[in-house]
Amino acid sequence: MNILRIFLAVIMVPINLFNFIFGGYAYPAVSRDGGYLFCHFVGNGPGEERIHFSLSKDGYNFRPLNNNQPVILQTKGKQCVRDPYILKGEDGFFYIIGTDMKCEEGWTSNHALVTWKSADLVNWTDETIIDIRDFGGEFTNTTRAWAPQAIWDSEKQAYMVYWANSTVENDIAAMYYAYTTDFKTMTLPQLLYERPGIQTIDGDIIHNKESGYYYLYFKHDEDQTIAYVKSKSLTGPYEEPPVVVSLSPHGVEGSSMYQITGTDSWIMIMDEYGKEHFFMQQTTDMENFRPVNPDSYGFEGVRPRHGSVVAISDEDCDRLIAAFGITE
Repeated sequence: MNILRIFLAVIMVPINLFNFIFGGYAYPAVSRDGGYLFCHFVGNGPGEERIHFSLSKDGYNFRPLNNNQPVILQTKGKQCVRDPYILKGEDGFFYIIGTDMKCEEGWTSNHALVTWKSADLVNWTDETIIDIRDFGGEFTNTTRAWAPQAIWDSEKQAYMVYWANSTVENDIAAMYYAYTTDFKTMTLPQLLYERPGIQTIDGDIIHNKESGYYYLYFKHDEDQTIAYVKSKSLTGPYEEPPVVVSLSPHGVEGSSMYQITGTDSWIMIMDEYGKEHFFMQQTTDMENFRPVNPDSYGFEGVRPRHGSVVAISDEDCDRLIAAFGITE
């Protein structure tokens, strides 16, 4: 048995090297410093639509904080949150924006976003419900306000918040956007991107500074993959047709991208929702991806659903572990 194990270990080295060199697995980029905070929810059951944190030092292997119990308990709106997006603002504060939704009420039962603010990632304040119905007009009968995210627009000196929206009158969700400076109030929403007759949800916008393009990734609903469209302008128009990039053999949704600190490598994670598993792939140009070797990443004990990752400092990591503890 020992001889067999040695033999298998020896032959796996050239096999993995072959994968790295000839278009197989991506070689994991080495993170320069700090860590990575994964903000997510964990399921559709009672008490699972909550803010959970998981932490990684290398950007590939995540472990749950707080024994995988919620770190924020929502008190307003539906008192349930899904699809949380976390970012560090231009003012140095961290913000979370999510879907104010309780799935037990049905998949066309939410009409608001929920936000929080924090200076230290431990204490979260300013819980705010942004009800899309309050904008009136075409938004009066909103039935979905899903998976909001935000990106800083230096020209507008404000954050562009974008999400998937549908109404009683138009049940096919499309991507909308609005601007905010405080994550409490927003400008009148505008159409960002739609595909008539096809549901378009789970948007994730990444700016490639080298090419100047903004890449809008989303769930390509007709084949349950992740695709992108791109534009030189943050608010579009975005070029058609969509280009499918997800490499998972299973249906996926809720993709989110983050950069490995100090490198030109970006990671895309996505929810293999039918498998209760997350898939990870890597790119340097936003268009050509390679899967990460499953042996090189993991979410042990996390049970993640749709969420997002933000790069944080070593001091932030230490503070989070001191406050919540980490599962080893």
